[in-house]
Amino acid sequence: MNADRLFNNIREETRRIVPSELNISAIEFEGPIVVIYTKDFDKFSENTNIIKMLAAGLKKRVEIRPDPSTLQDSDEVEKKLREKIPAEAEVTDFHFDYDTGVVTVEAINPSEIVGKGGQLLNDMKKECGWNVKPVRAPPIHSKTISDVRGYLRYSREERATILKKVAKRIARPTLDGEQFARMTALGGFRQVGRSAMLLQTKESKILIDCGLDPSSDESPYFKMPEIKPITDIDAVVITHAHLDHCGLLPVLFRYGYDGPVYCTPPTRDLMAMLQLDYIKLVHAEAKKAPYEASDIRNEILHVIPLGYEKTTDISPDVRLTLYNAGHILGSSIAHFNIGNGFHNVAFTGDTKFEKTWLFNPANNKYIRLESMVLESTYGGRNDIQPSRKDASQEMYEILKQATENGGKVLVPVFSVGRSQEVMLVIEELMRTGRLPQIPVYLDGMIWEATAIHTAYPEYLNSQLKTQIFQHNENPFLSPIFKRVETSAMREEICHSPDPCIVLSTSGMMTGGPVMEYFKEWADDSNNWLLFVGYQSEGSTGRQIQRGKEEVTLHDKNGDLTLPVRMNVQTVDGFSGHSDRKQLMKYISTLEPKPSKIIIGHGEDRKCSDLASSIFQKFRIETKAPLNLETVRFR
Repeated sequence: MNADRLFNNIREETRRIVPSELNISAIEFEGPIVVIYTKDFDKFSENTNIIKMLAAGLKKRVEIRPDPSTLQDSDEVEKKLREKIPAEAEVTDFHFDYDTGVVTVEAINPSEIVGKGGQLLNDMKKECGWNVKPVRAPPIHSKTISDVRGYLRYSREERATILKKVAKRIARPTLDGEQFARMTALGGFRQVGRSAMLLQTKESKILIDCGLDPSSDESPYFKMPEIKPITDIDAVVITHAHLDHCGLLPVLFRYGYDGPVYCTPPTRDLMAMLQLDYIKLVHAEAKKAPYEASDIRNEILHVIPLGYEKTTDISPDVRLTLYNAGHILGSSIAHFNIGNGFHNVAFTGDTKFEKTWLFNPANNKYIRLESMVLESTYGGRNDIQPSRKDASQEMYEILKQATENGGKVLVPVFSVGRSQEVMLVIEELMRTGRLPQIPVYLDGMIWEATAIHTAYPEYLNSQLKTQIFQHNENPFLSPIFKRVETSAMREEICHSPDPCIVLSTSGMMTGGPVMEYFKEWADDSNNWLLFVGYQSEGSTGRQIQRGKEEVTLHDKNGDLTLPVRMNVQTVDGFSGHSDRKQLMKYISTLEPKPSKIIIGHGEDRKCSDLASSIFQKFRIETKAPLNLETVRFR
């Protein structure tokens, strides 16, 4: 059955299910979604069972949207809404999405927009034609989110064309022949960095992650015949926004990929932020970046965001569901249902199976699961990390010693994830008086990443979500935190005699503003260098961590050799990766148990050691493939 015939069948079934008194003006197909446009949007909204009936009958994701002809001009609508919304709501912003007919109203007190029994909200919807959606305003403004929303609004016609093309590709006729499912390792196997995997079925080619190696210039194996031509790839799924998983995604668009990218909403925003920052860092080192900002904008147009546990078709024979991975904001485990139950495989990406200061532990319950691709960053038999509580205590003792002696503390961090956790610990130590209140400077993209965290509270654990919306209790707004916004301010901090703490990117000391502080403070034994995250093989951070007393840095000004006299300490327990115990516990609690586990994202010996231990304890077939190997799931 061709796509047009399938679409016509869906249209007929939709009109059969929807009561005749409800007007349907059009039925369109955008990516994996069936979109029903209506001039009776308010009546559809009142009948909550219709969408459930449609989803069950069509076996598709369904959205009801106001007919575009009913949408009044956004400027006029904003004016009317401001007149009707009570001042007590304290509205901060409006976001108009012409794709969906939704106007999001950000407010300090969004419940005031709803009104008694929802009457005020319903009245506004009827009067302006838009679907008015009140949400709580993020306590910190994010420029990235505003820019992404603005670009999508500006390019809505181009995006509509893209989504219709995706819908046709998903609905294309299927092929005859035997079903199969296999994975090719394109990067990130028996190593940490340049993560990329190709999932192939009889019908589909799906790329999971597309990362760079932060400690080298190596890319995934893009020249493999399996991914040629690049336009044959049906979809890209990004598990999370760290650059070793998404840093080279814009390269695909630069060289002709024009298909969809699936990830969570915060992953979309965070990866755009980090990719743009990566271009700046590369240019600062007088190197040529592998892509430009225009490629990132093209990427944004092709992203189809998915919330956790929302199943969607992404090709003729594959359905995708994203689950919480517990690693960073929006990080996900990608679960694929292949061939309507033929095989089910989950790719964990990076996971943390422990409740942290930011997130709930990684999901371990699935409806069906036959195979799993599991990370092993800390999969070695001796990779046992302290608890978050013990890590907090260790950090306290180090910071207490350093600040008492008037020293400076430099903490290399990733802007996303570890930065926010370290901020929470330091804020609590100073707020409770255990540490004196000295400035804590945030350099790099840390502040912007923190703003994005506050914009997506539903992805945080419930305790932190409550805190960030209480202005007087929001730990991220503590006066101890000072944002470094200029190179002049950075230079002033570097030469100041006063004690301070600096959290700065990049987390592995492979470049970025952290190196400016390191150059100034490295030869002073009164200062401290505190590692809180993974340092990859070959990175400057790994060299220092291993006790190298002298390091040579390379930049646009030439080579610079520095003696390392700083006190160097590593505080384990802040990692967003599961340690050996947590990985084994994760396997032991999986429901259902997979029959095959593929190990990746770890150094050579750790991958093979974890694979062996899982087989010995659980009698599950395991394999730790090398890059370029292909593993058949079924």
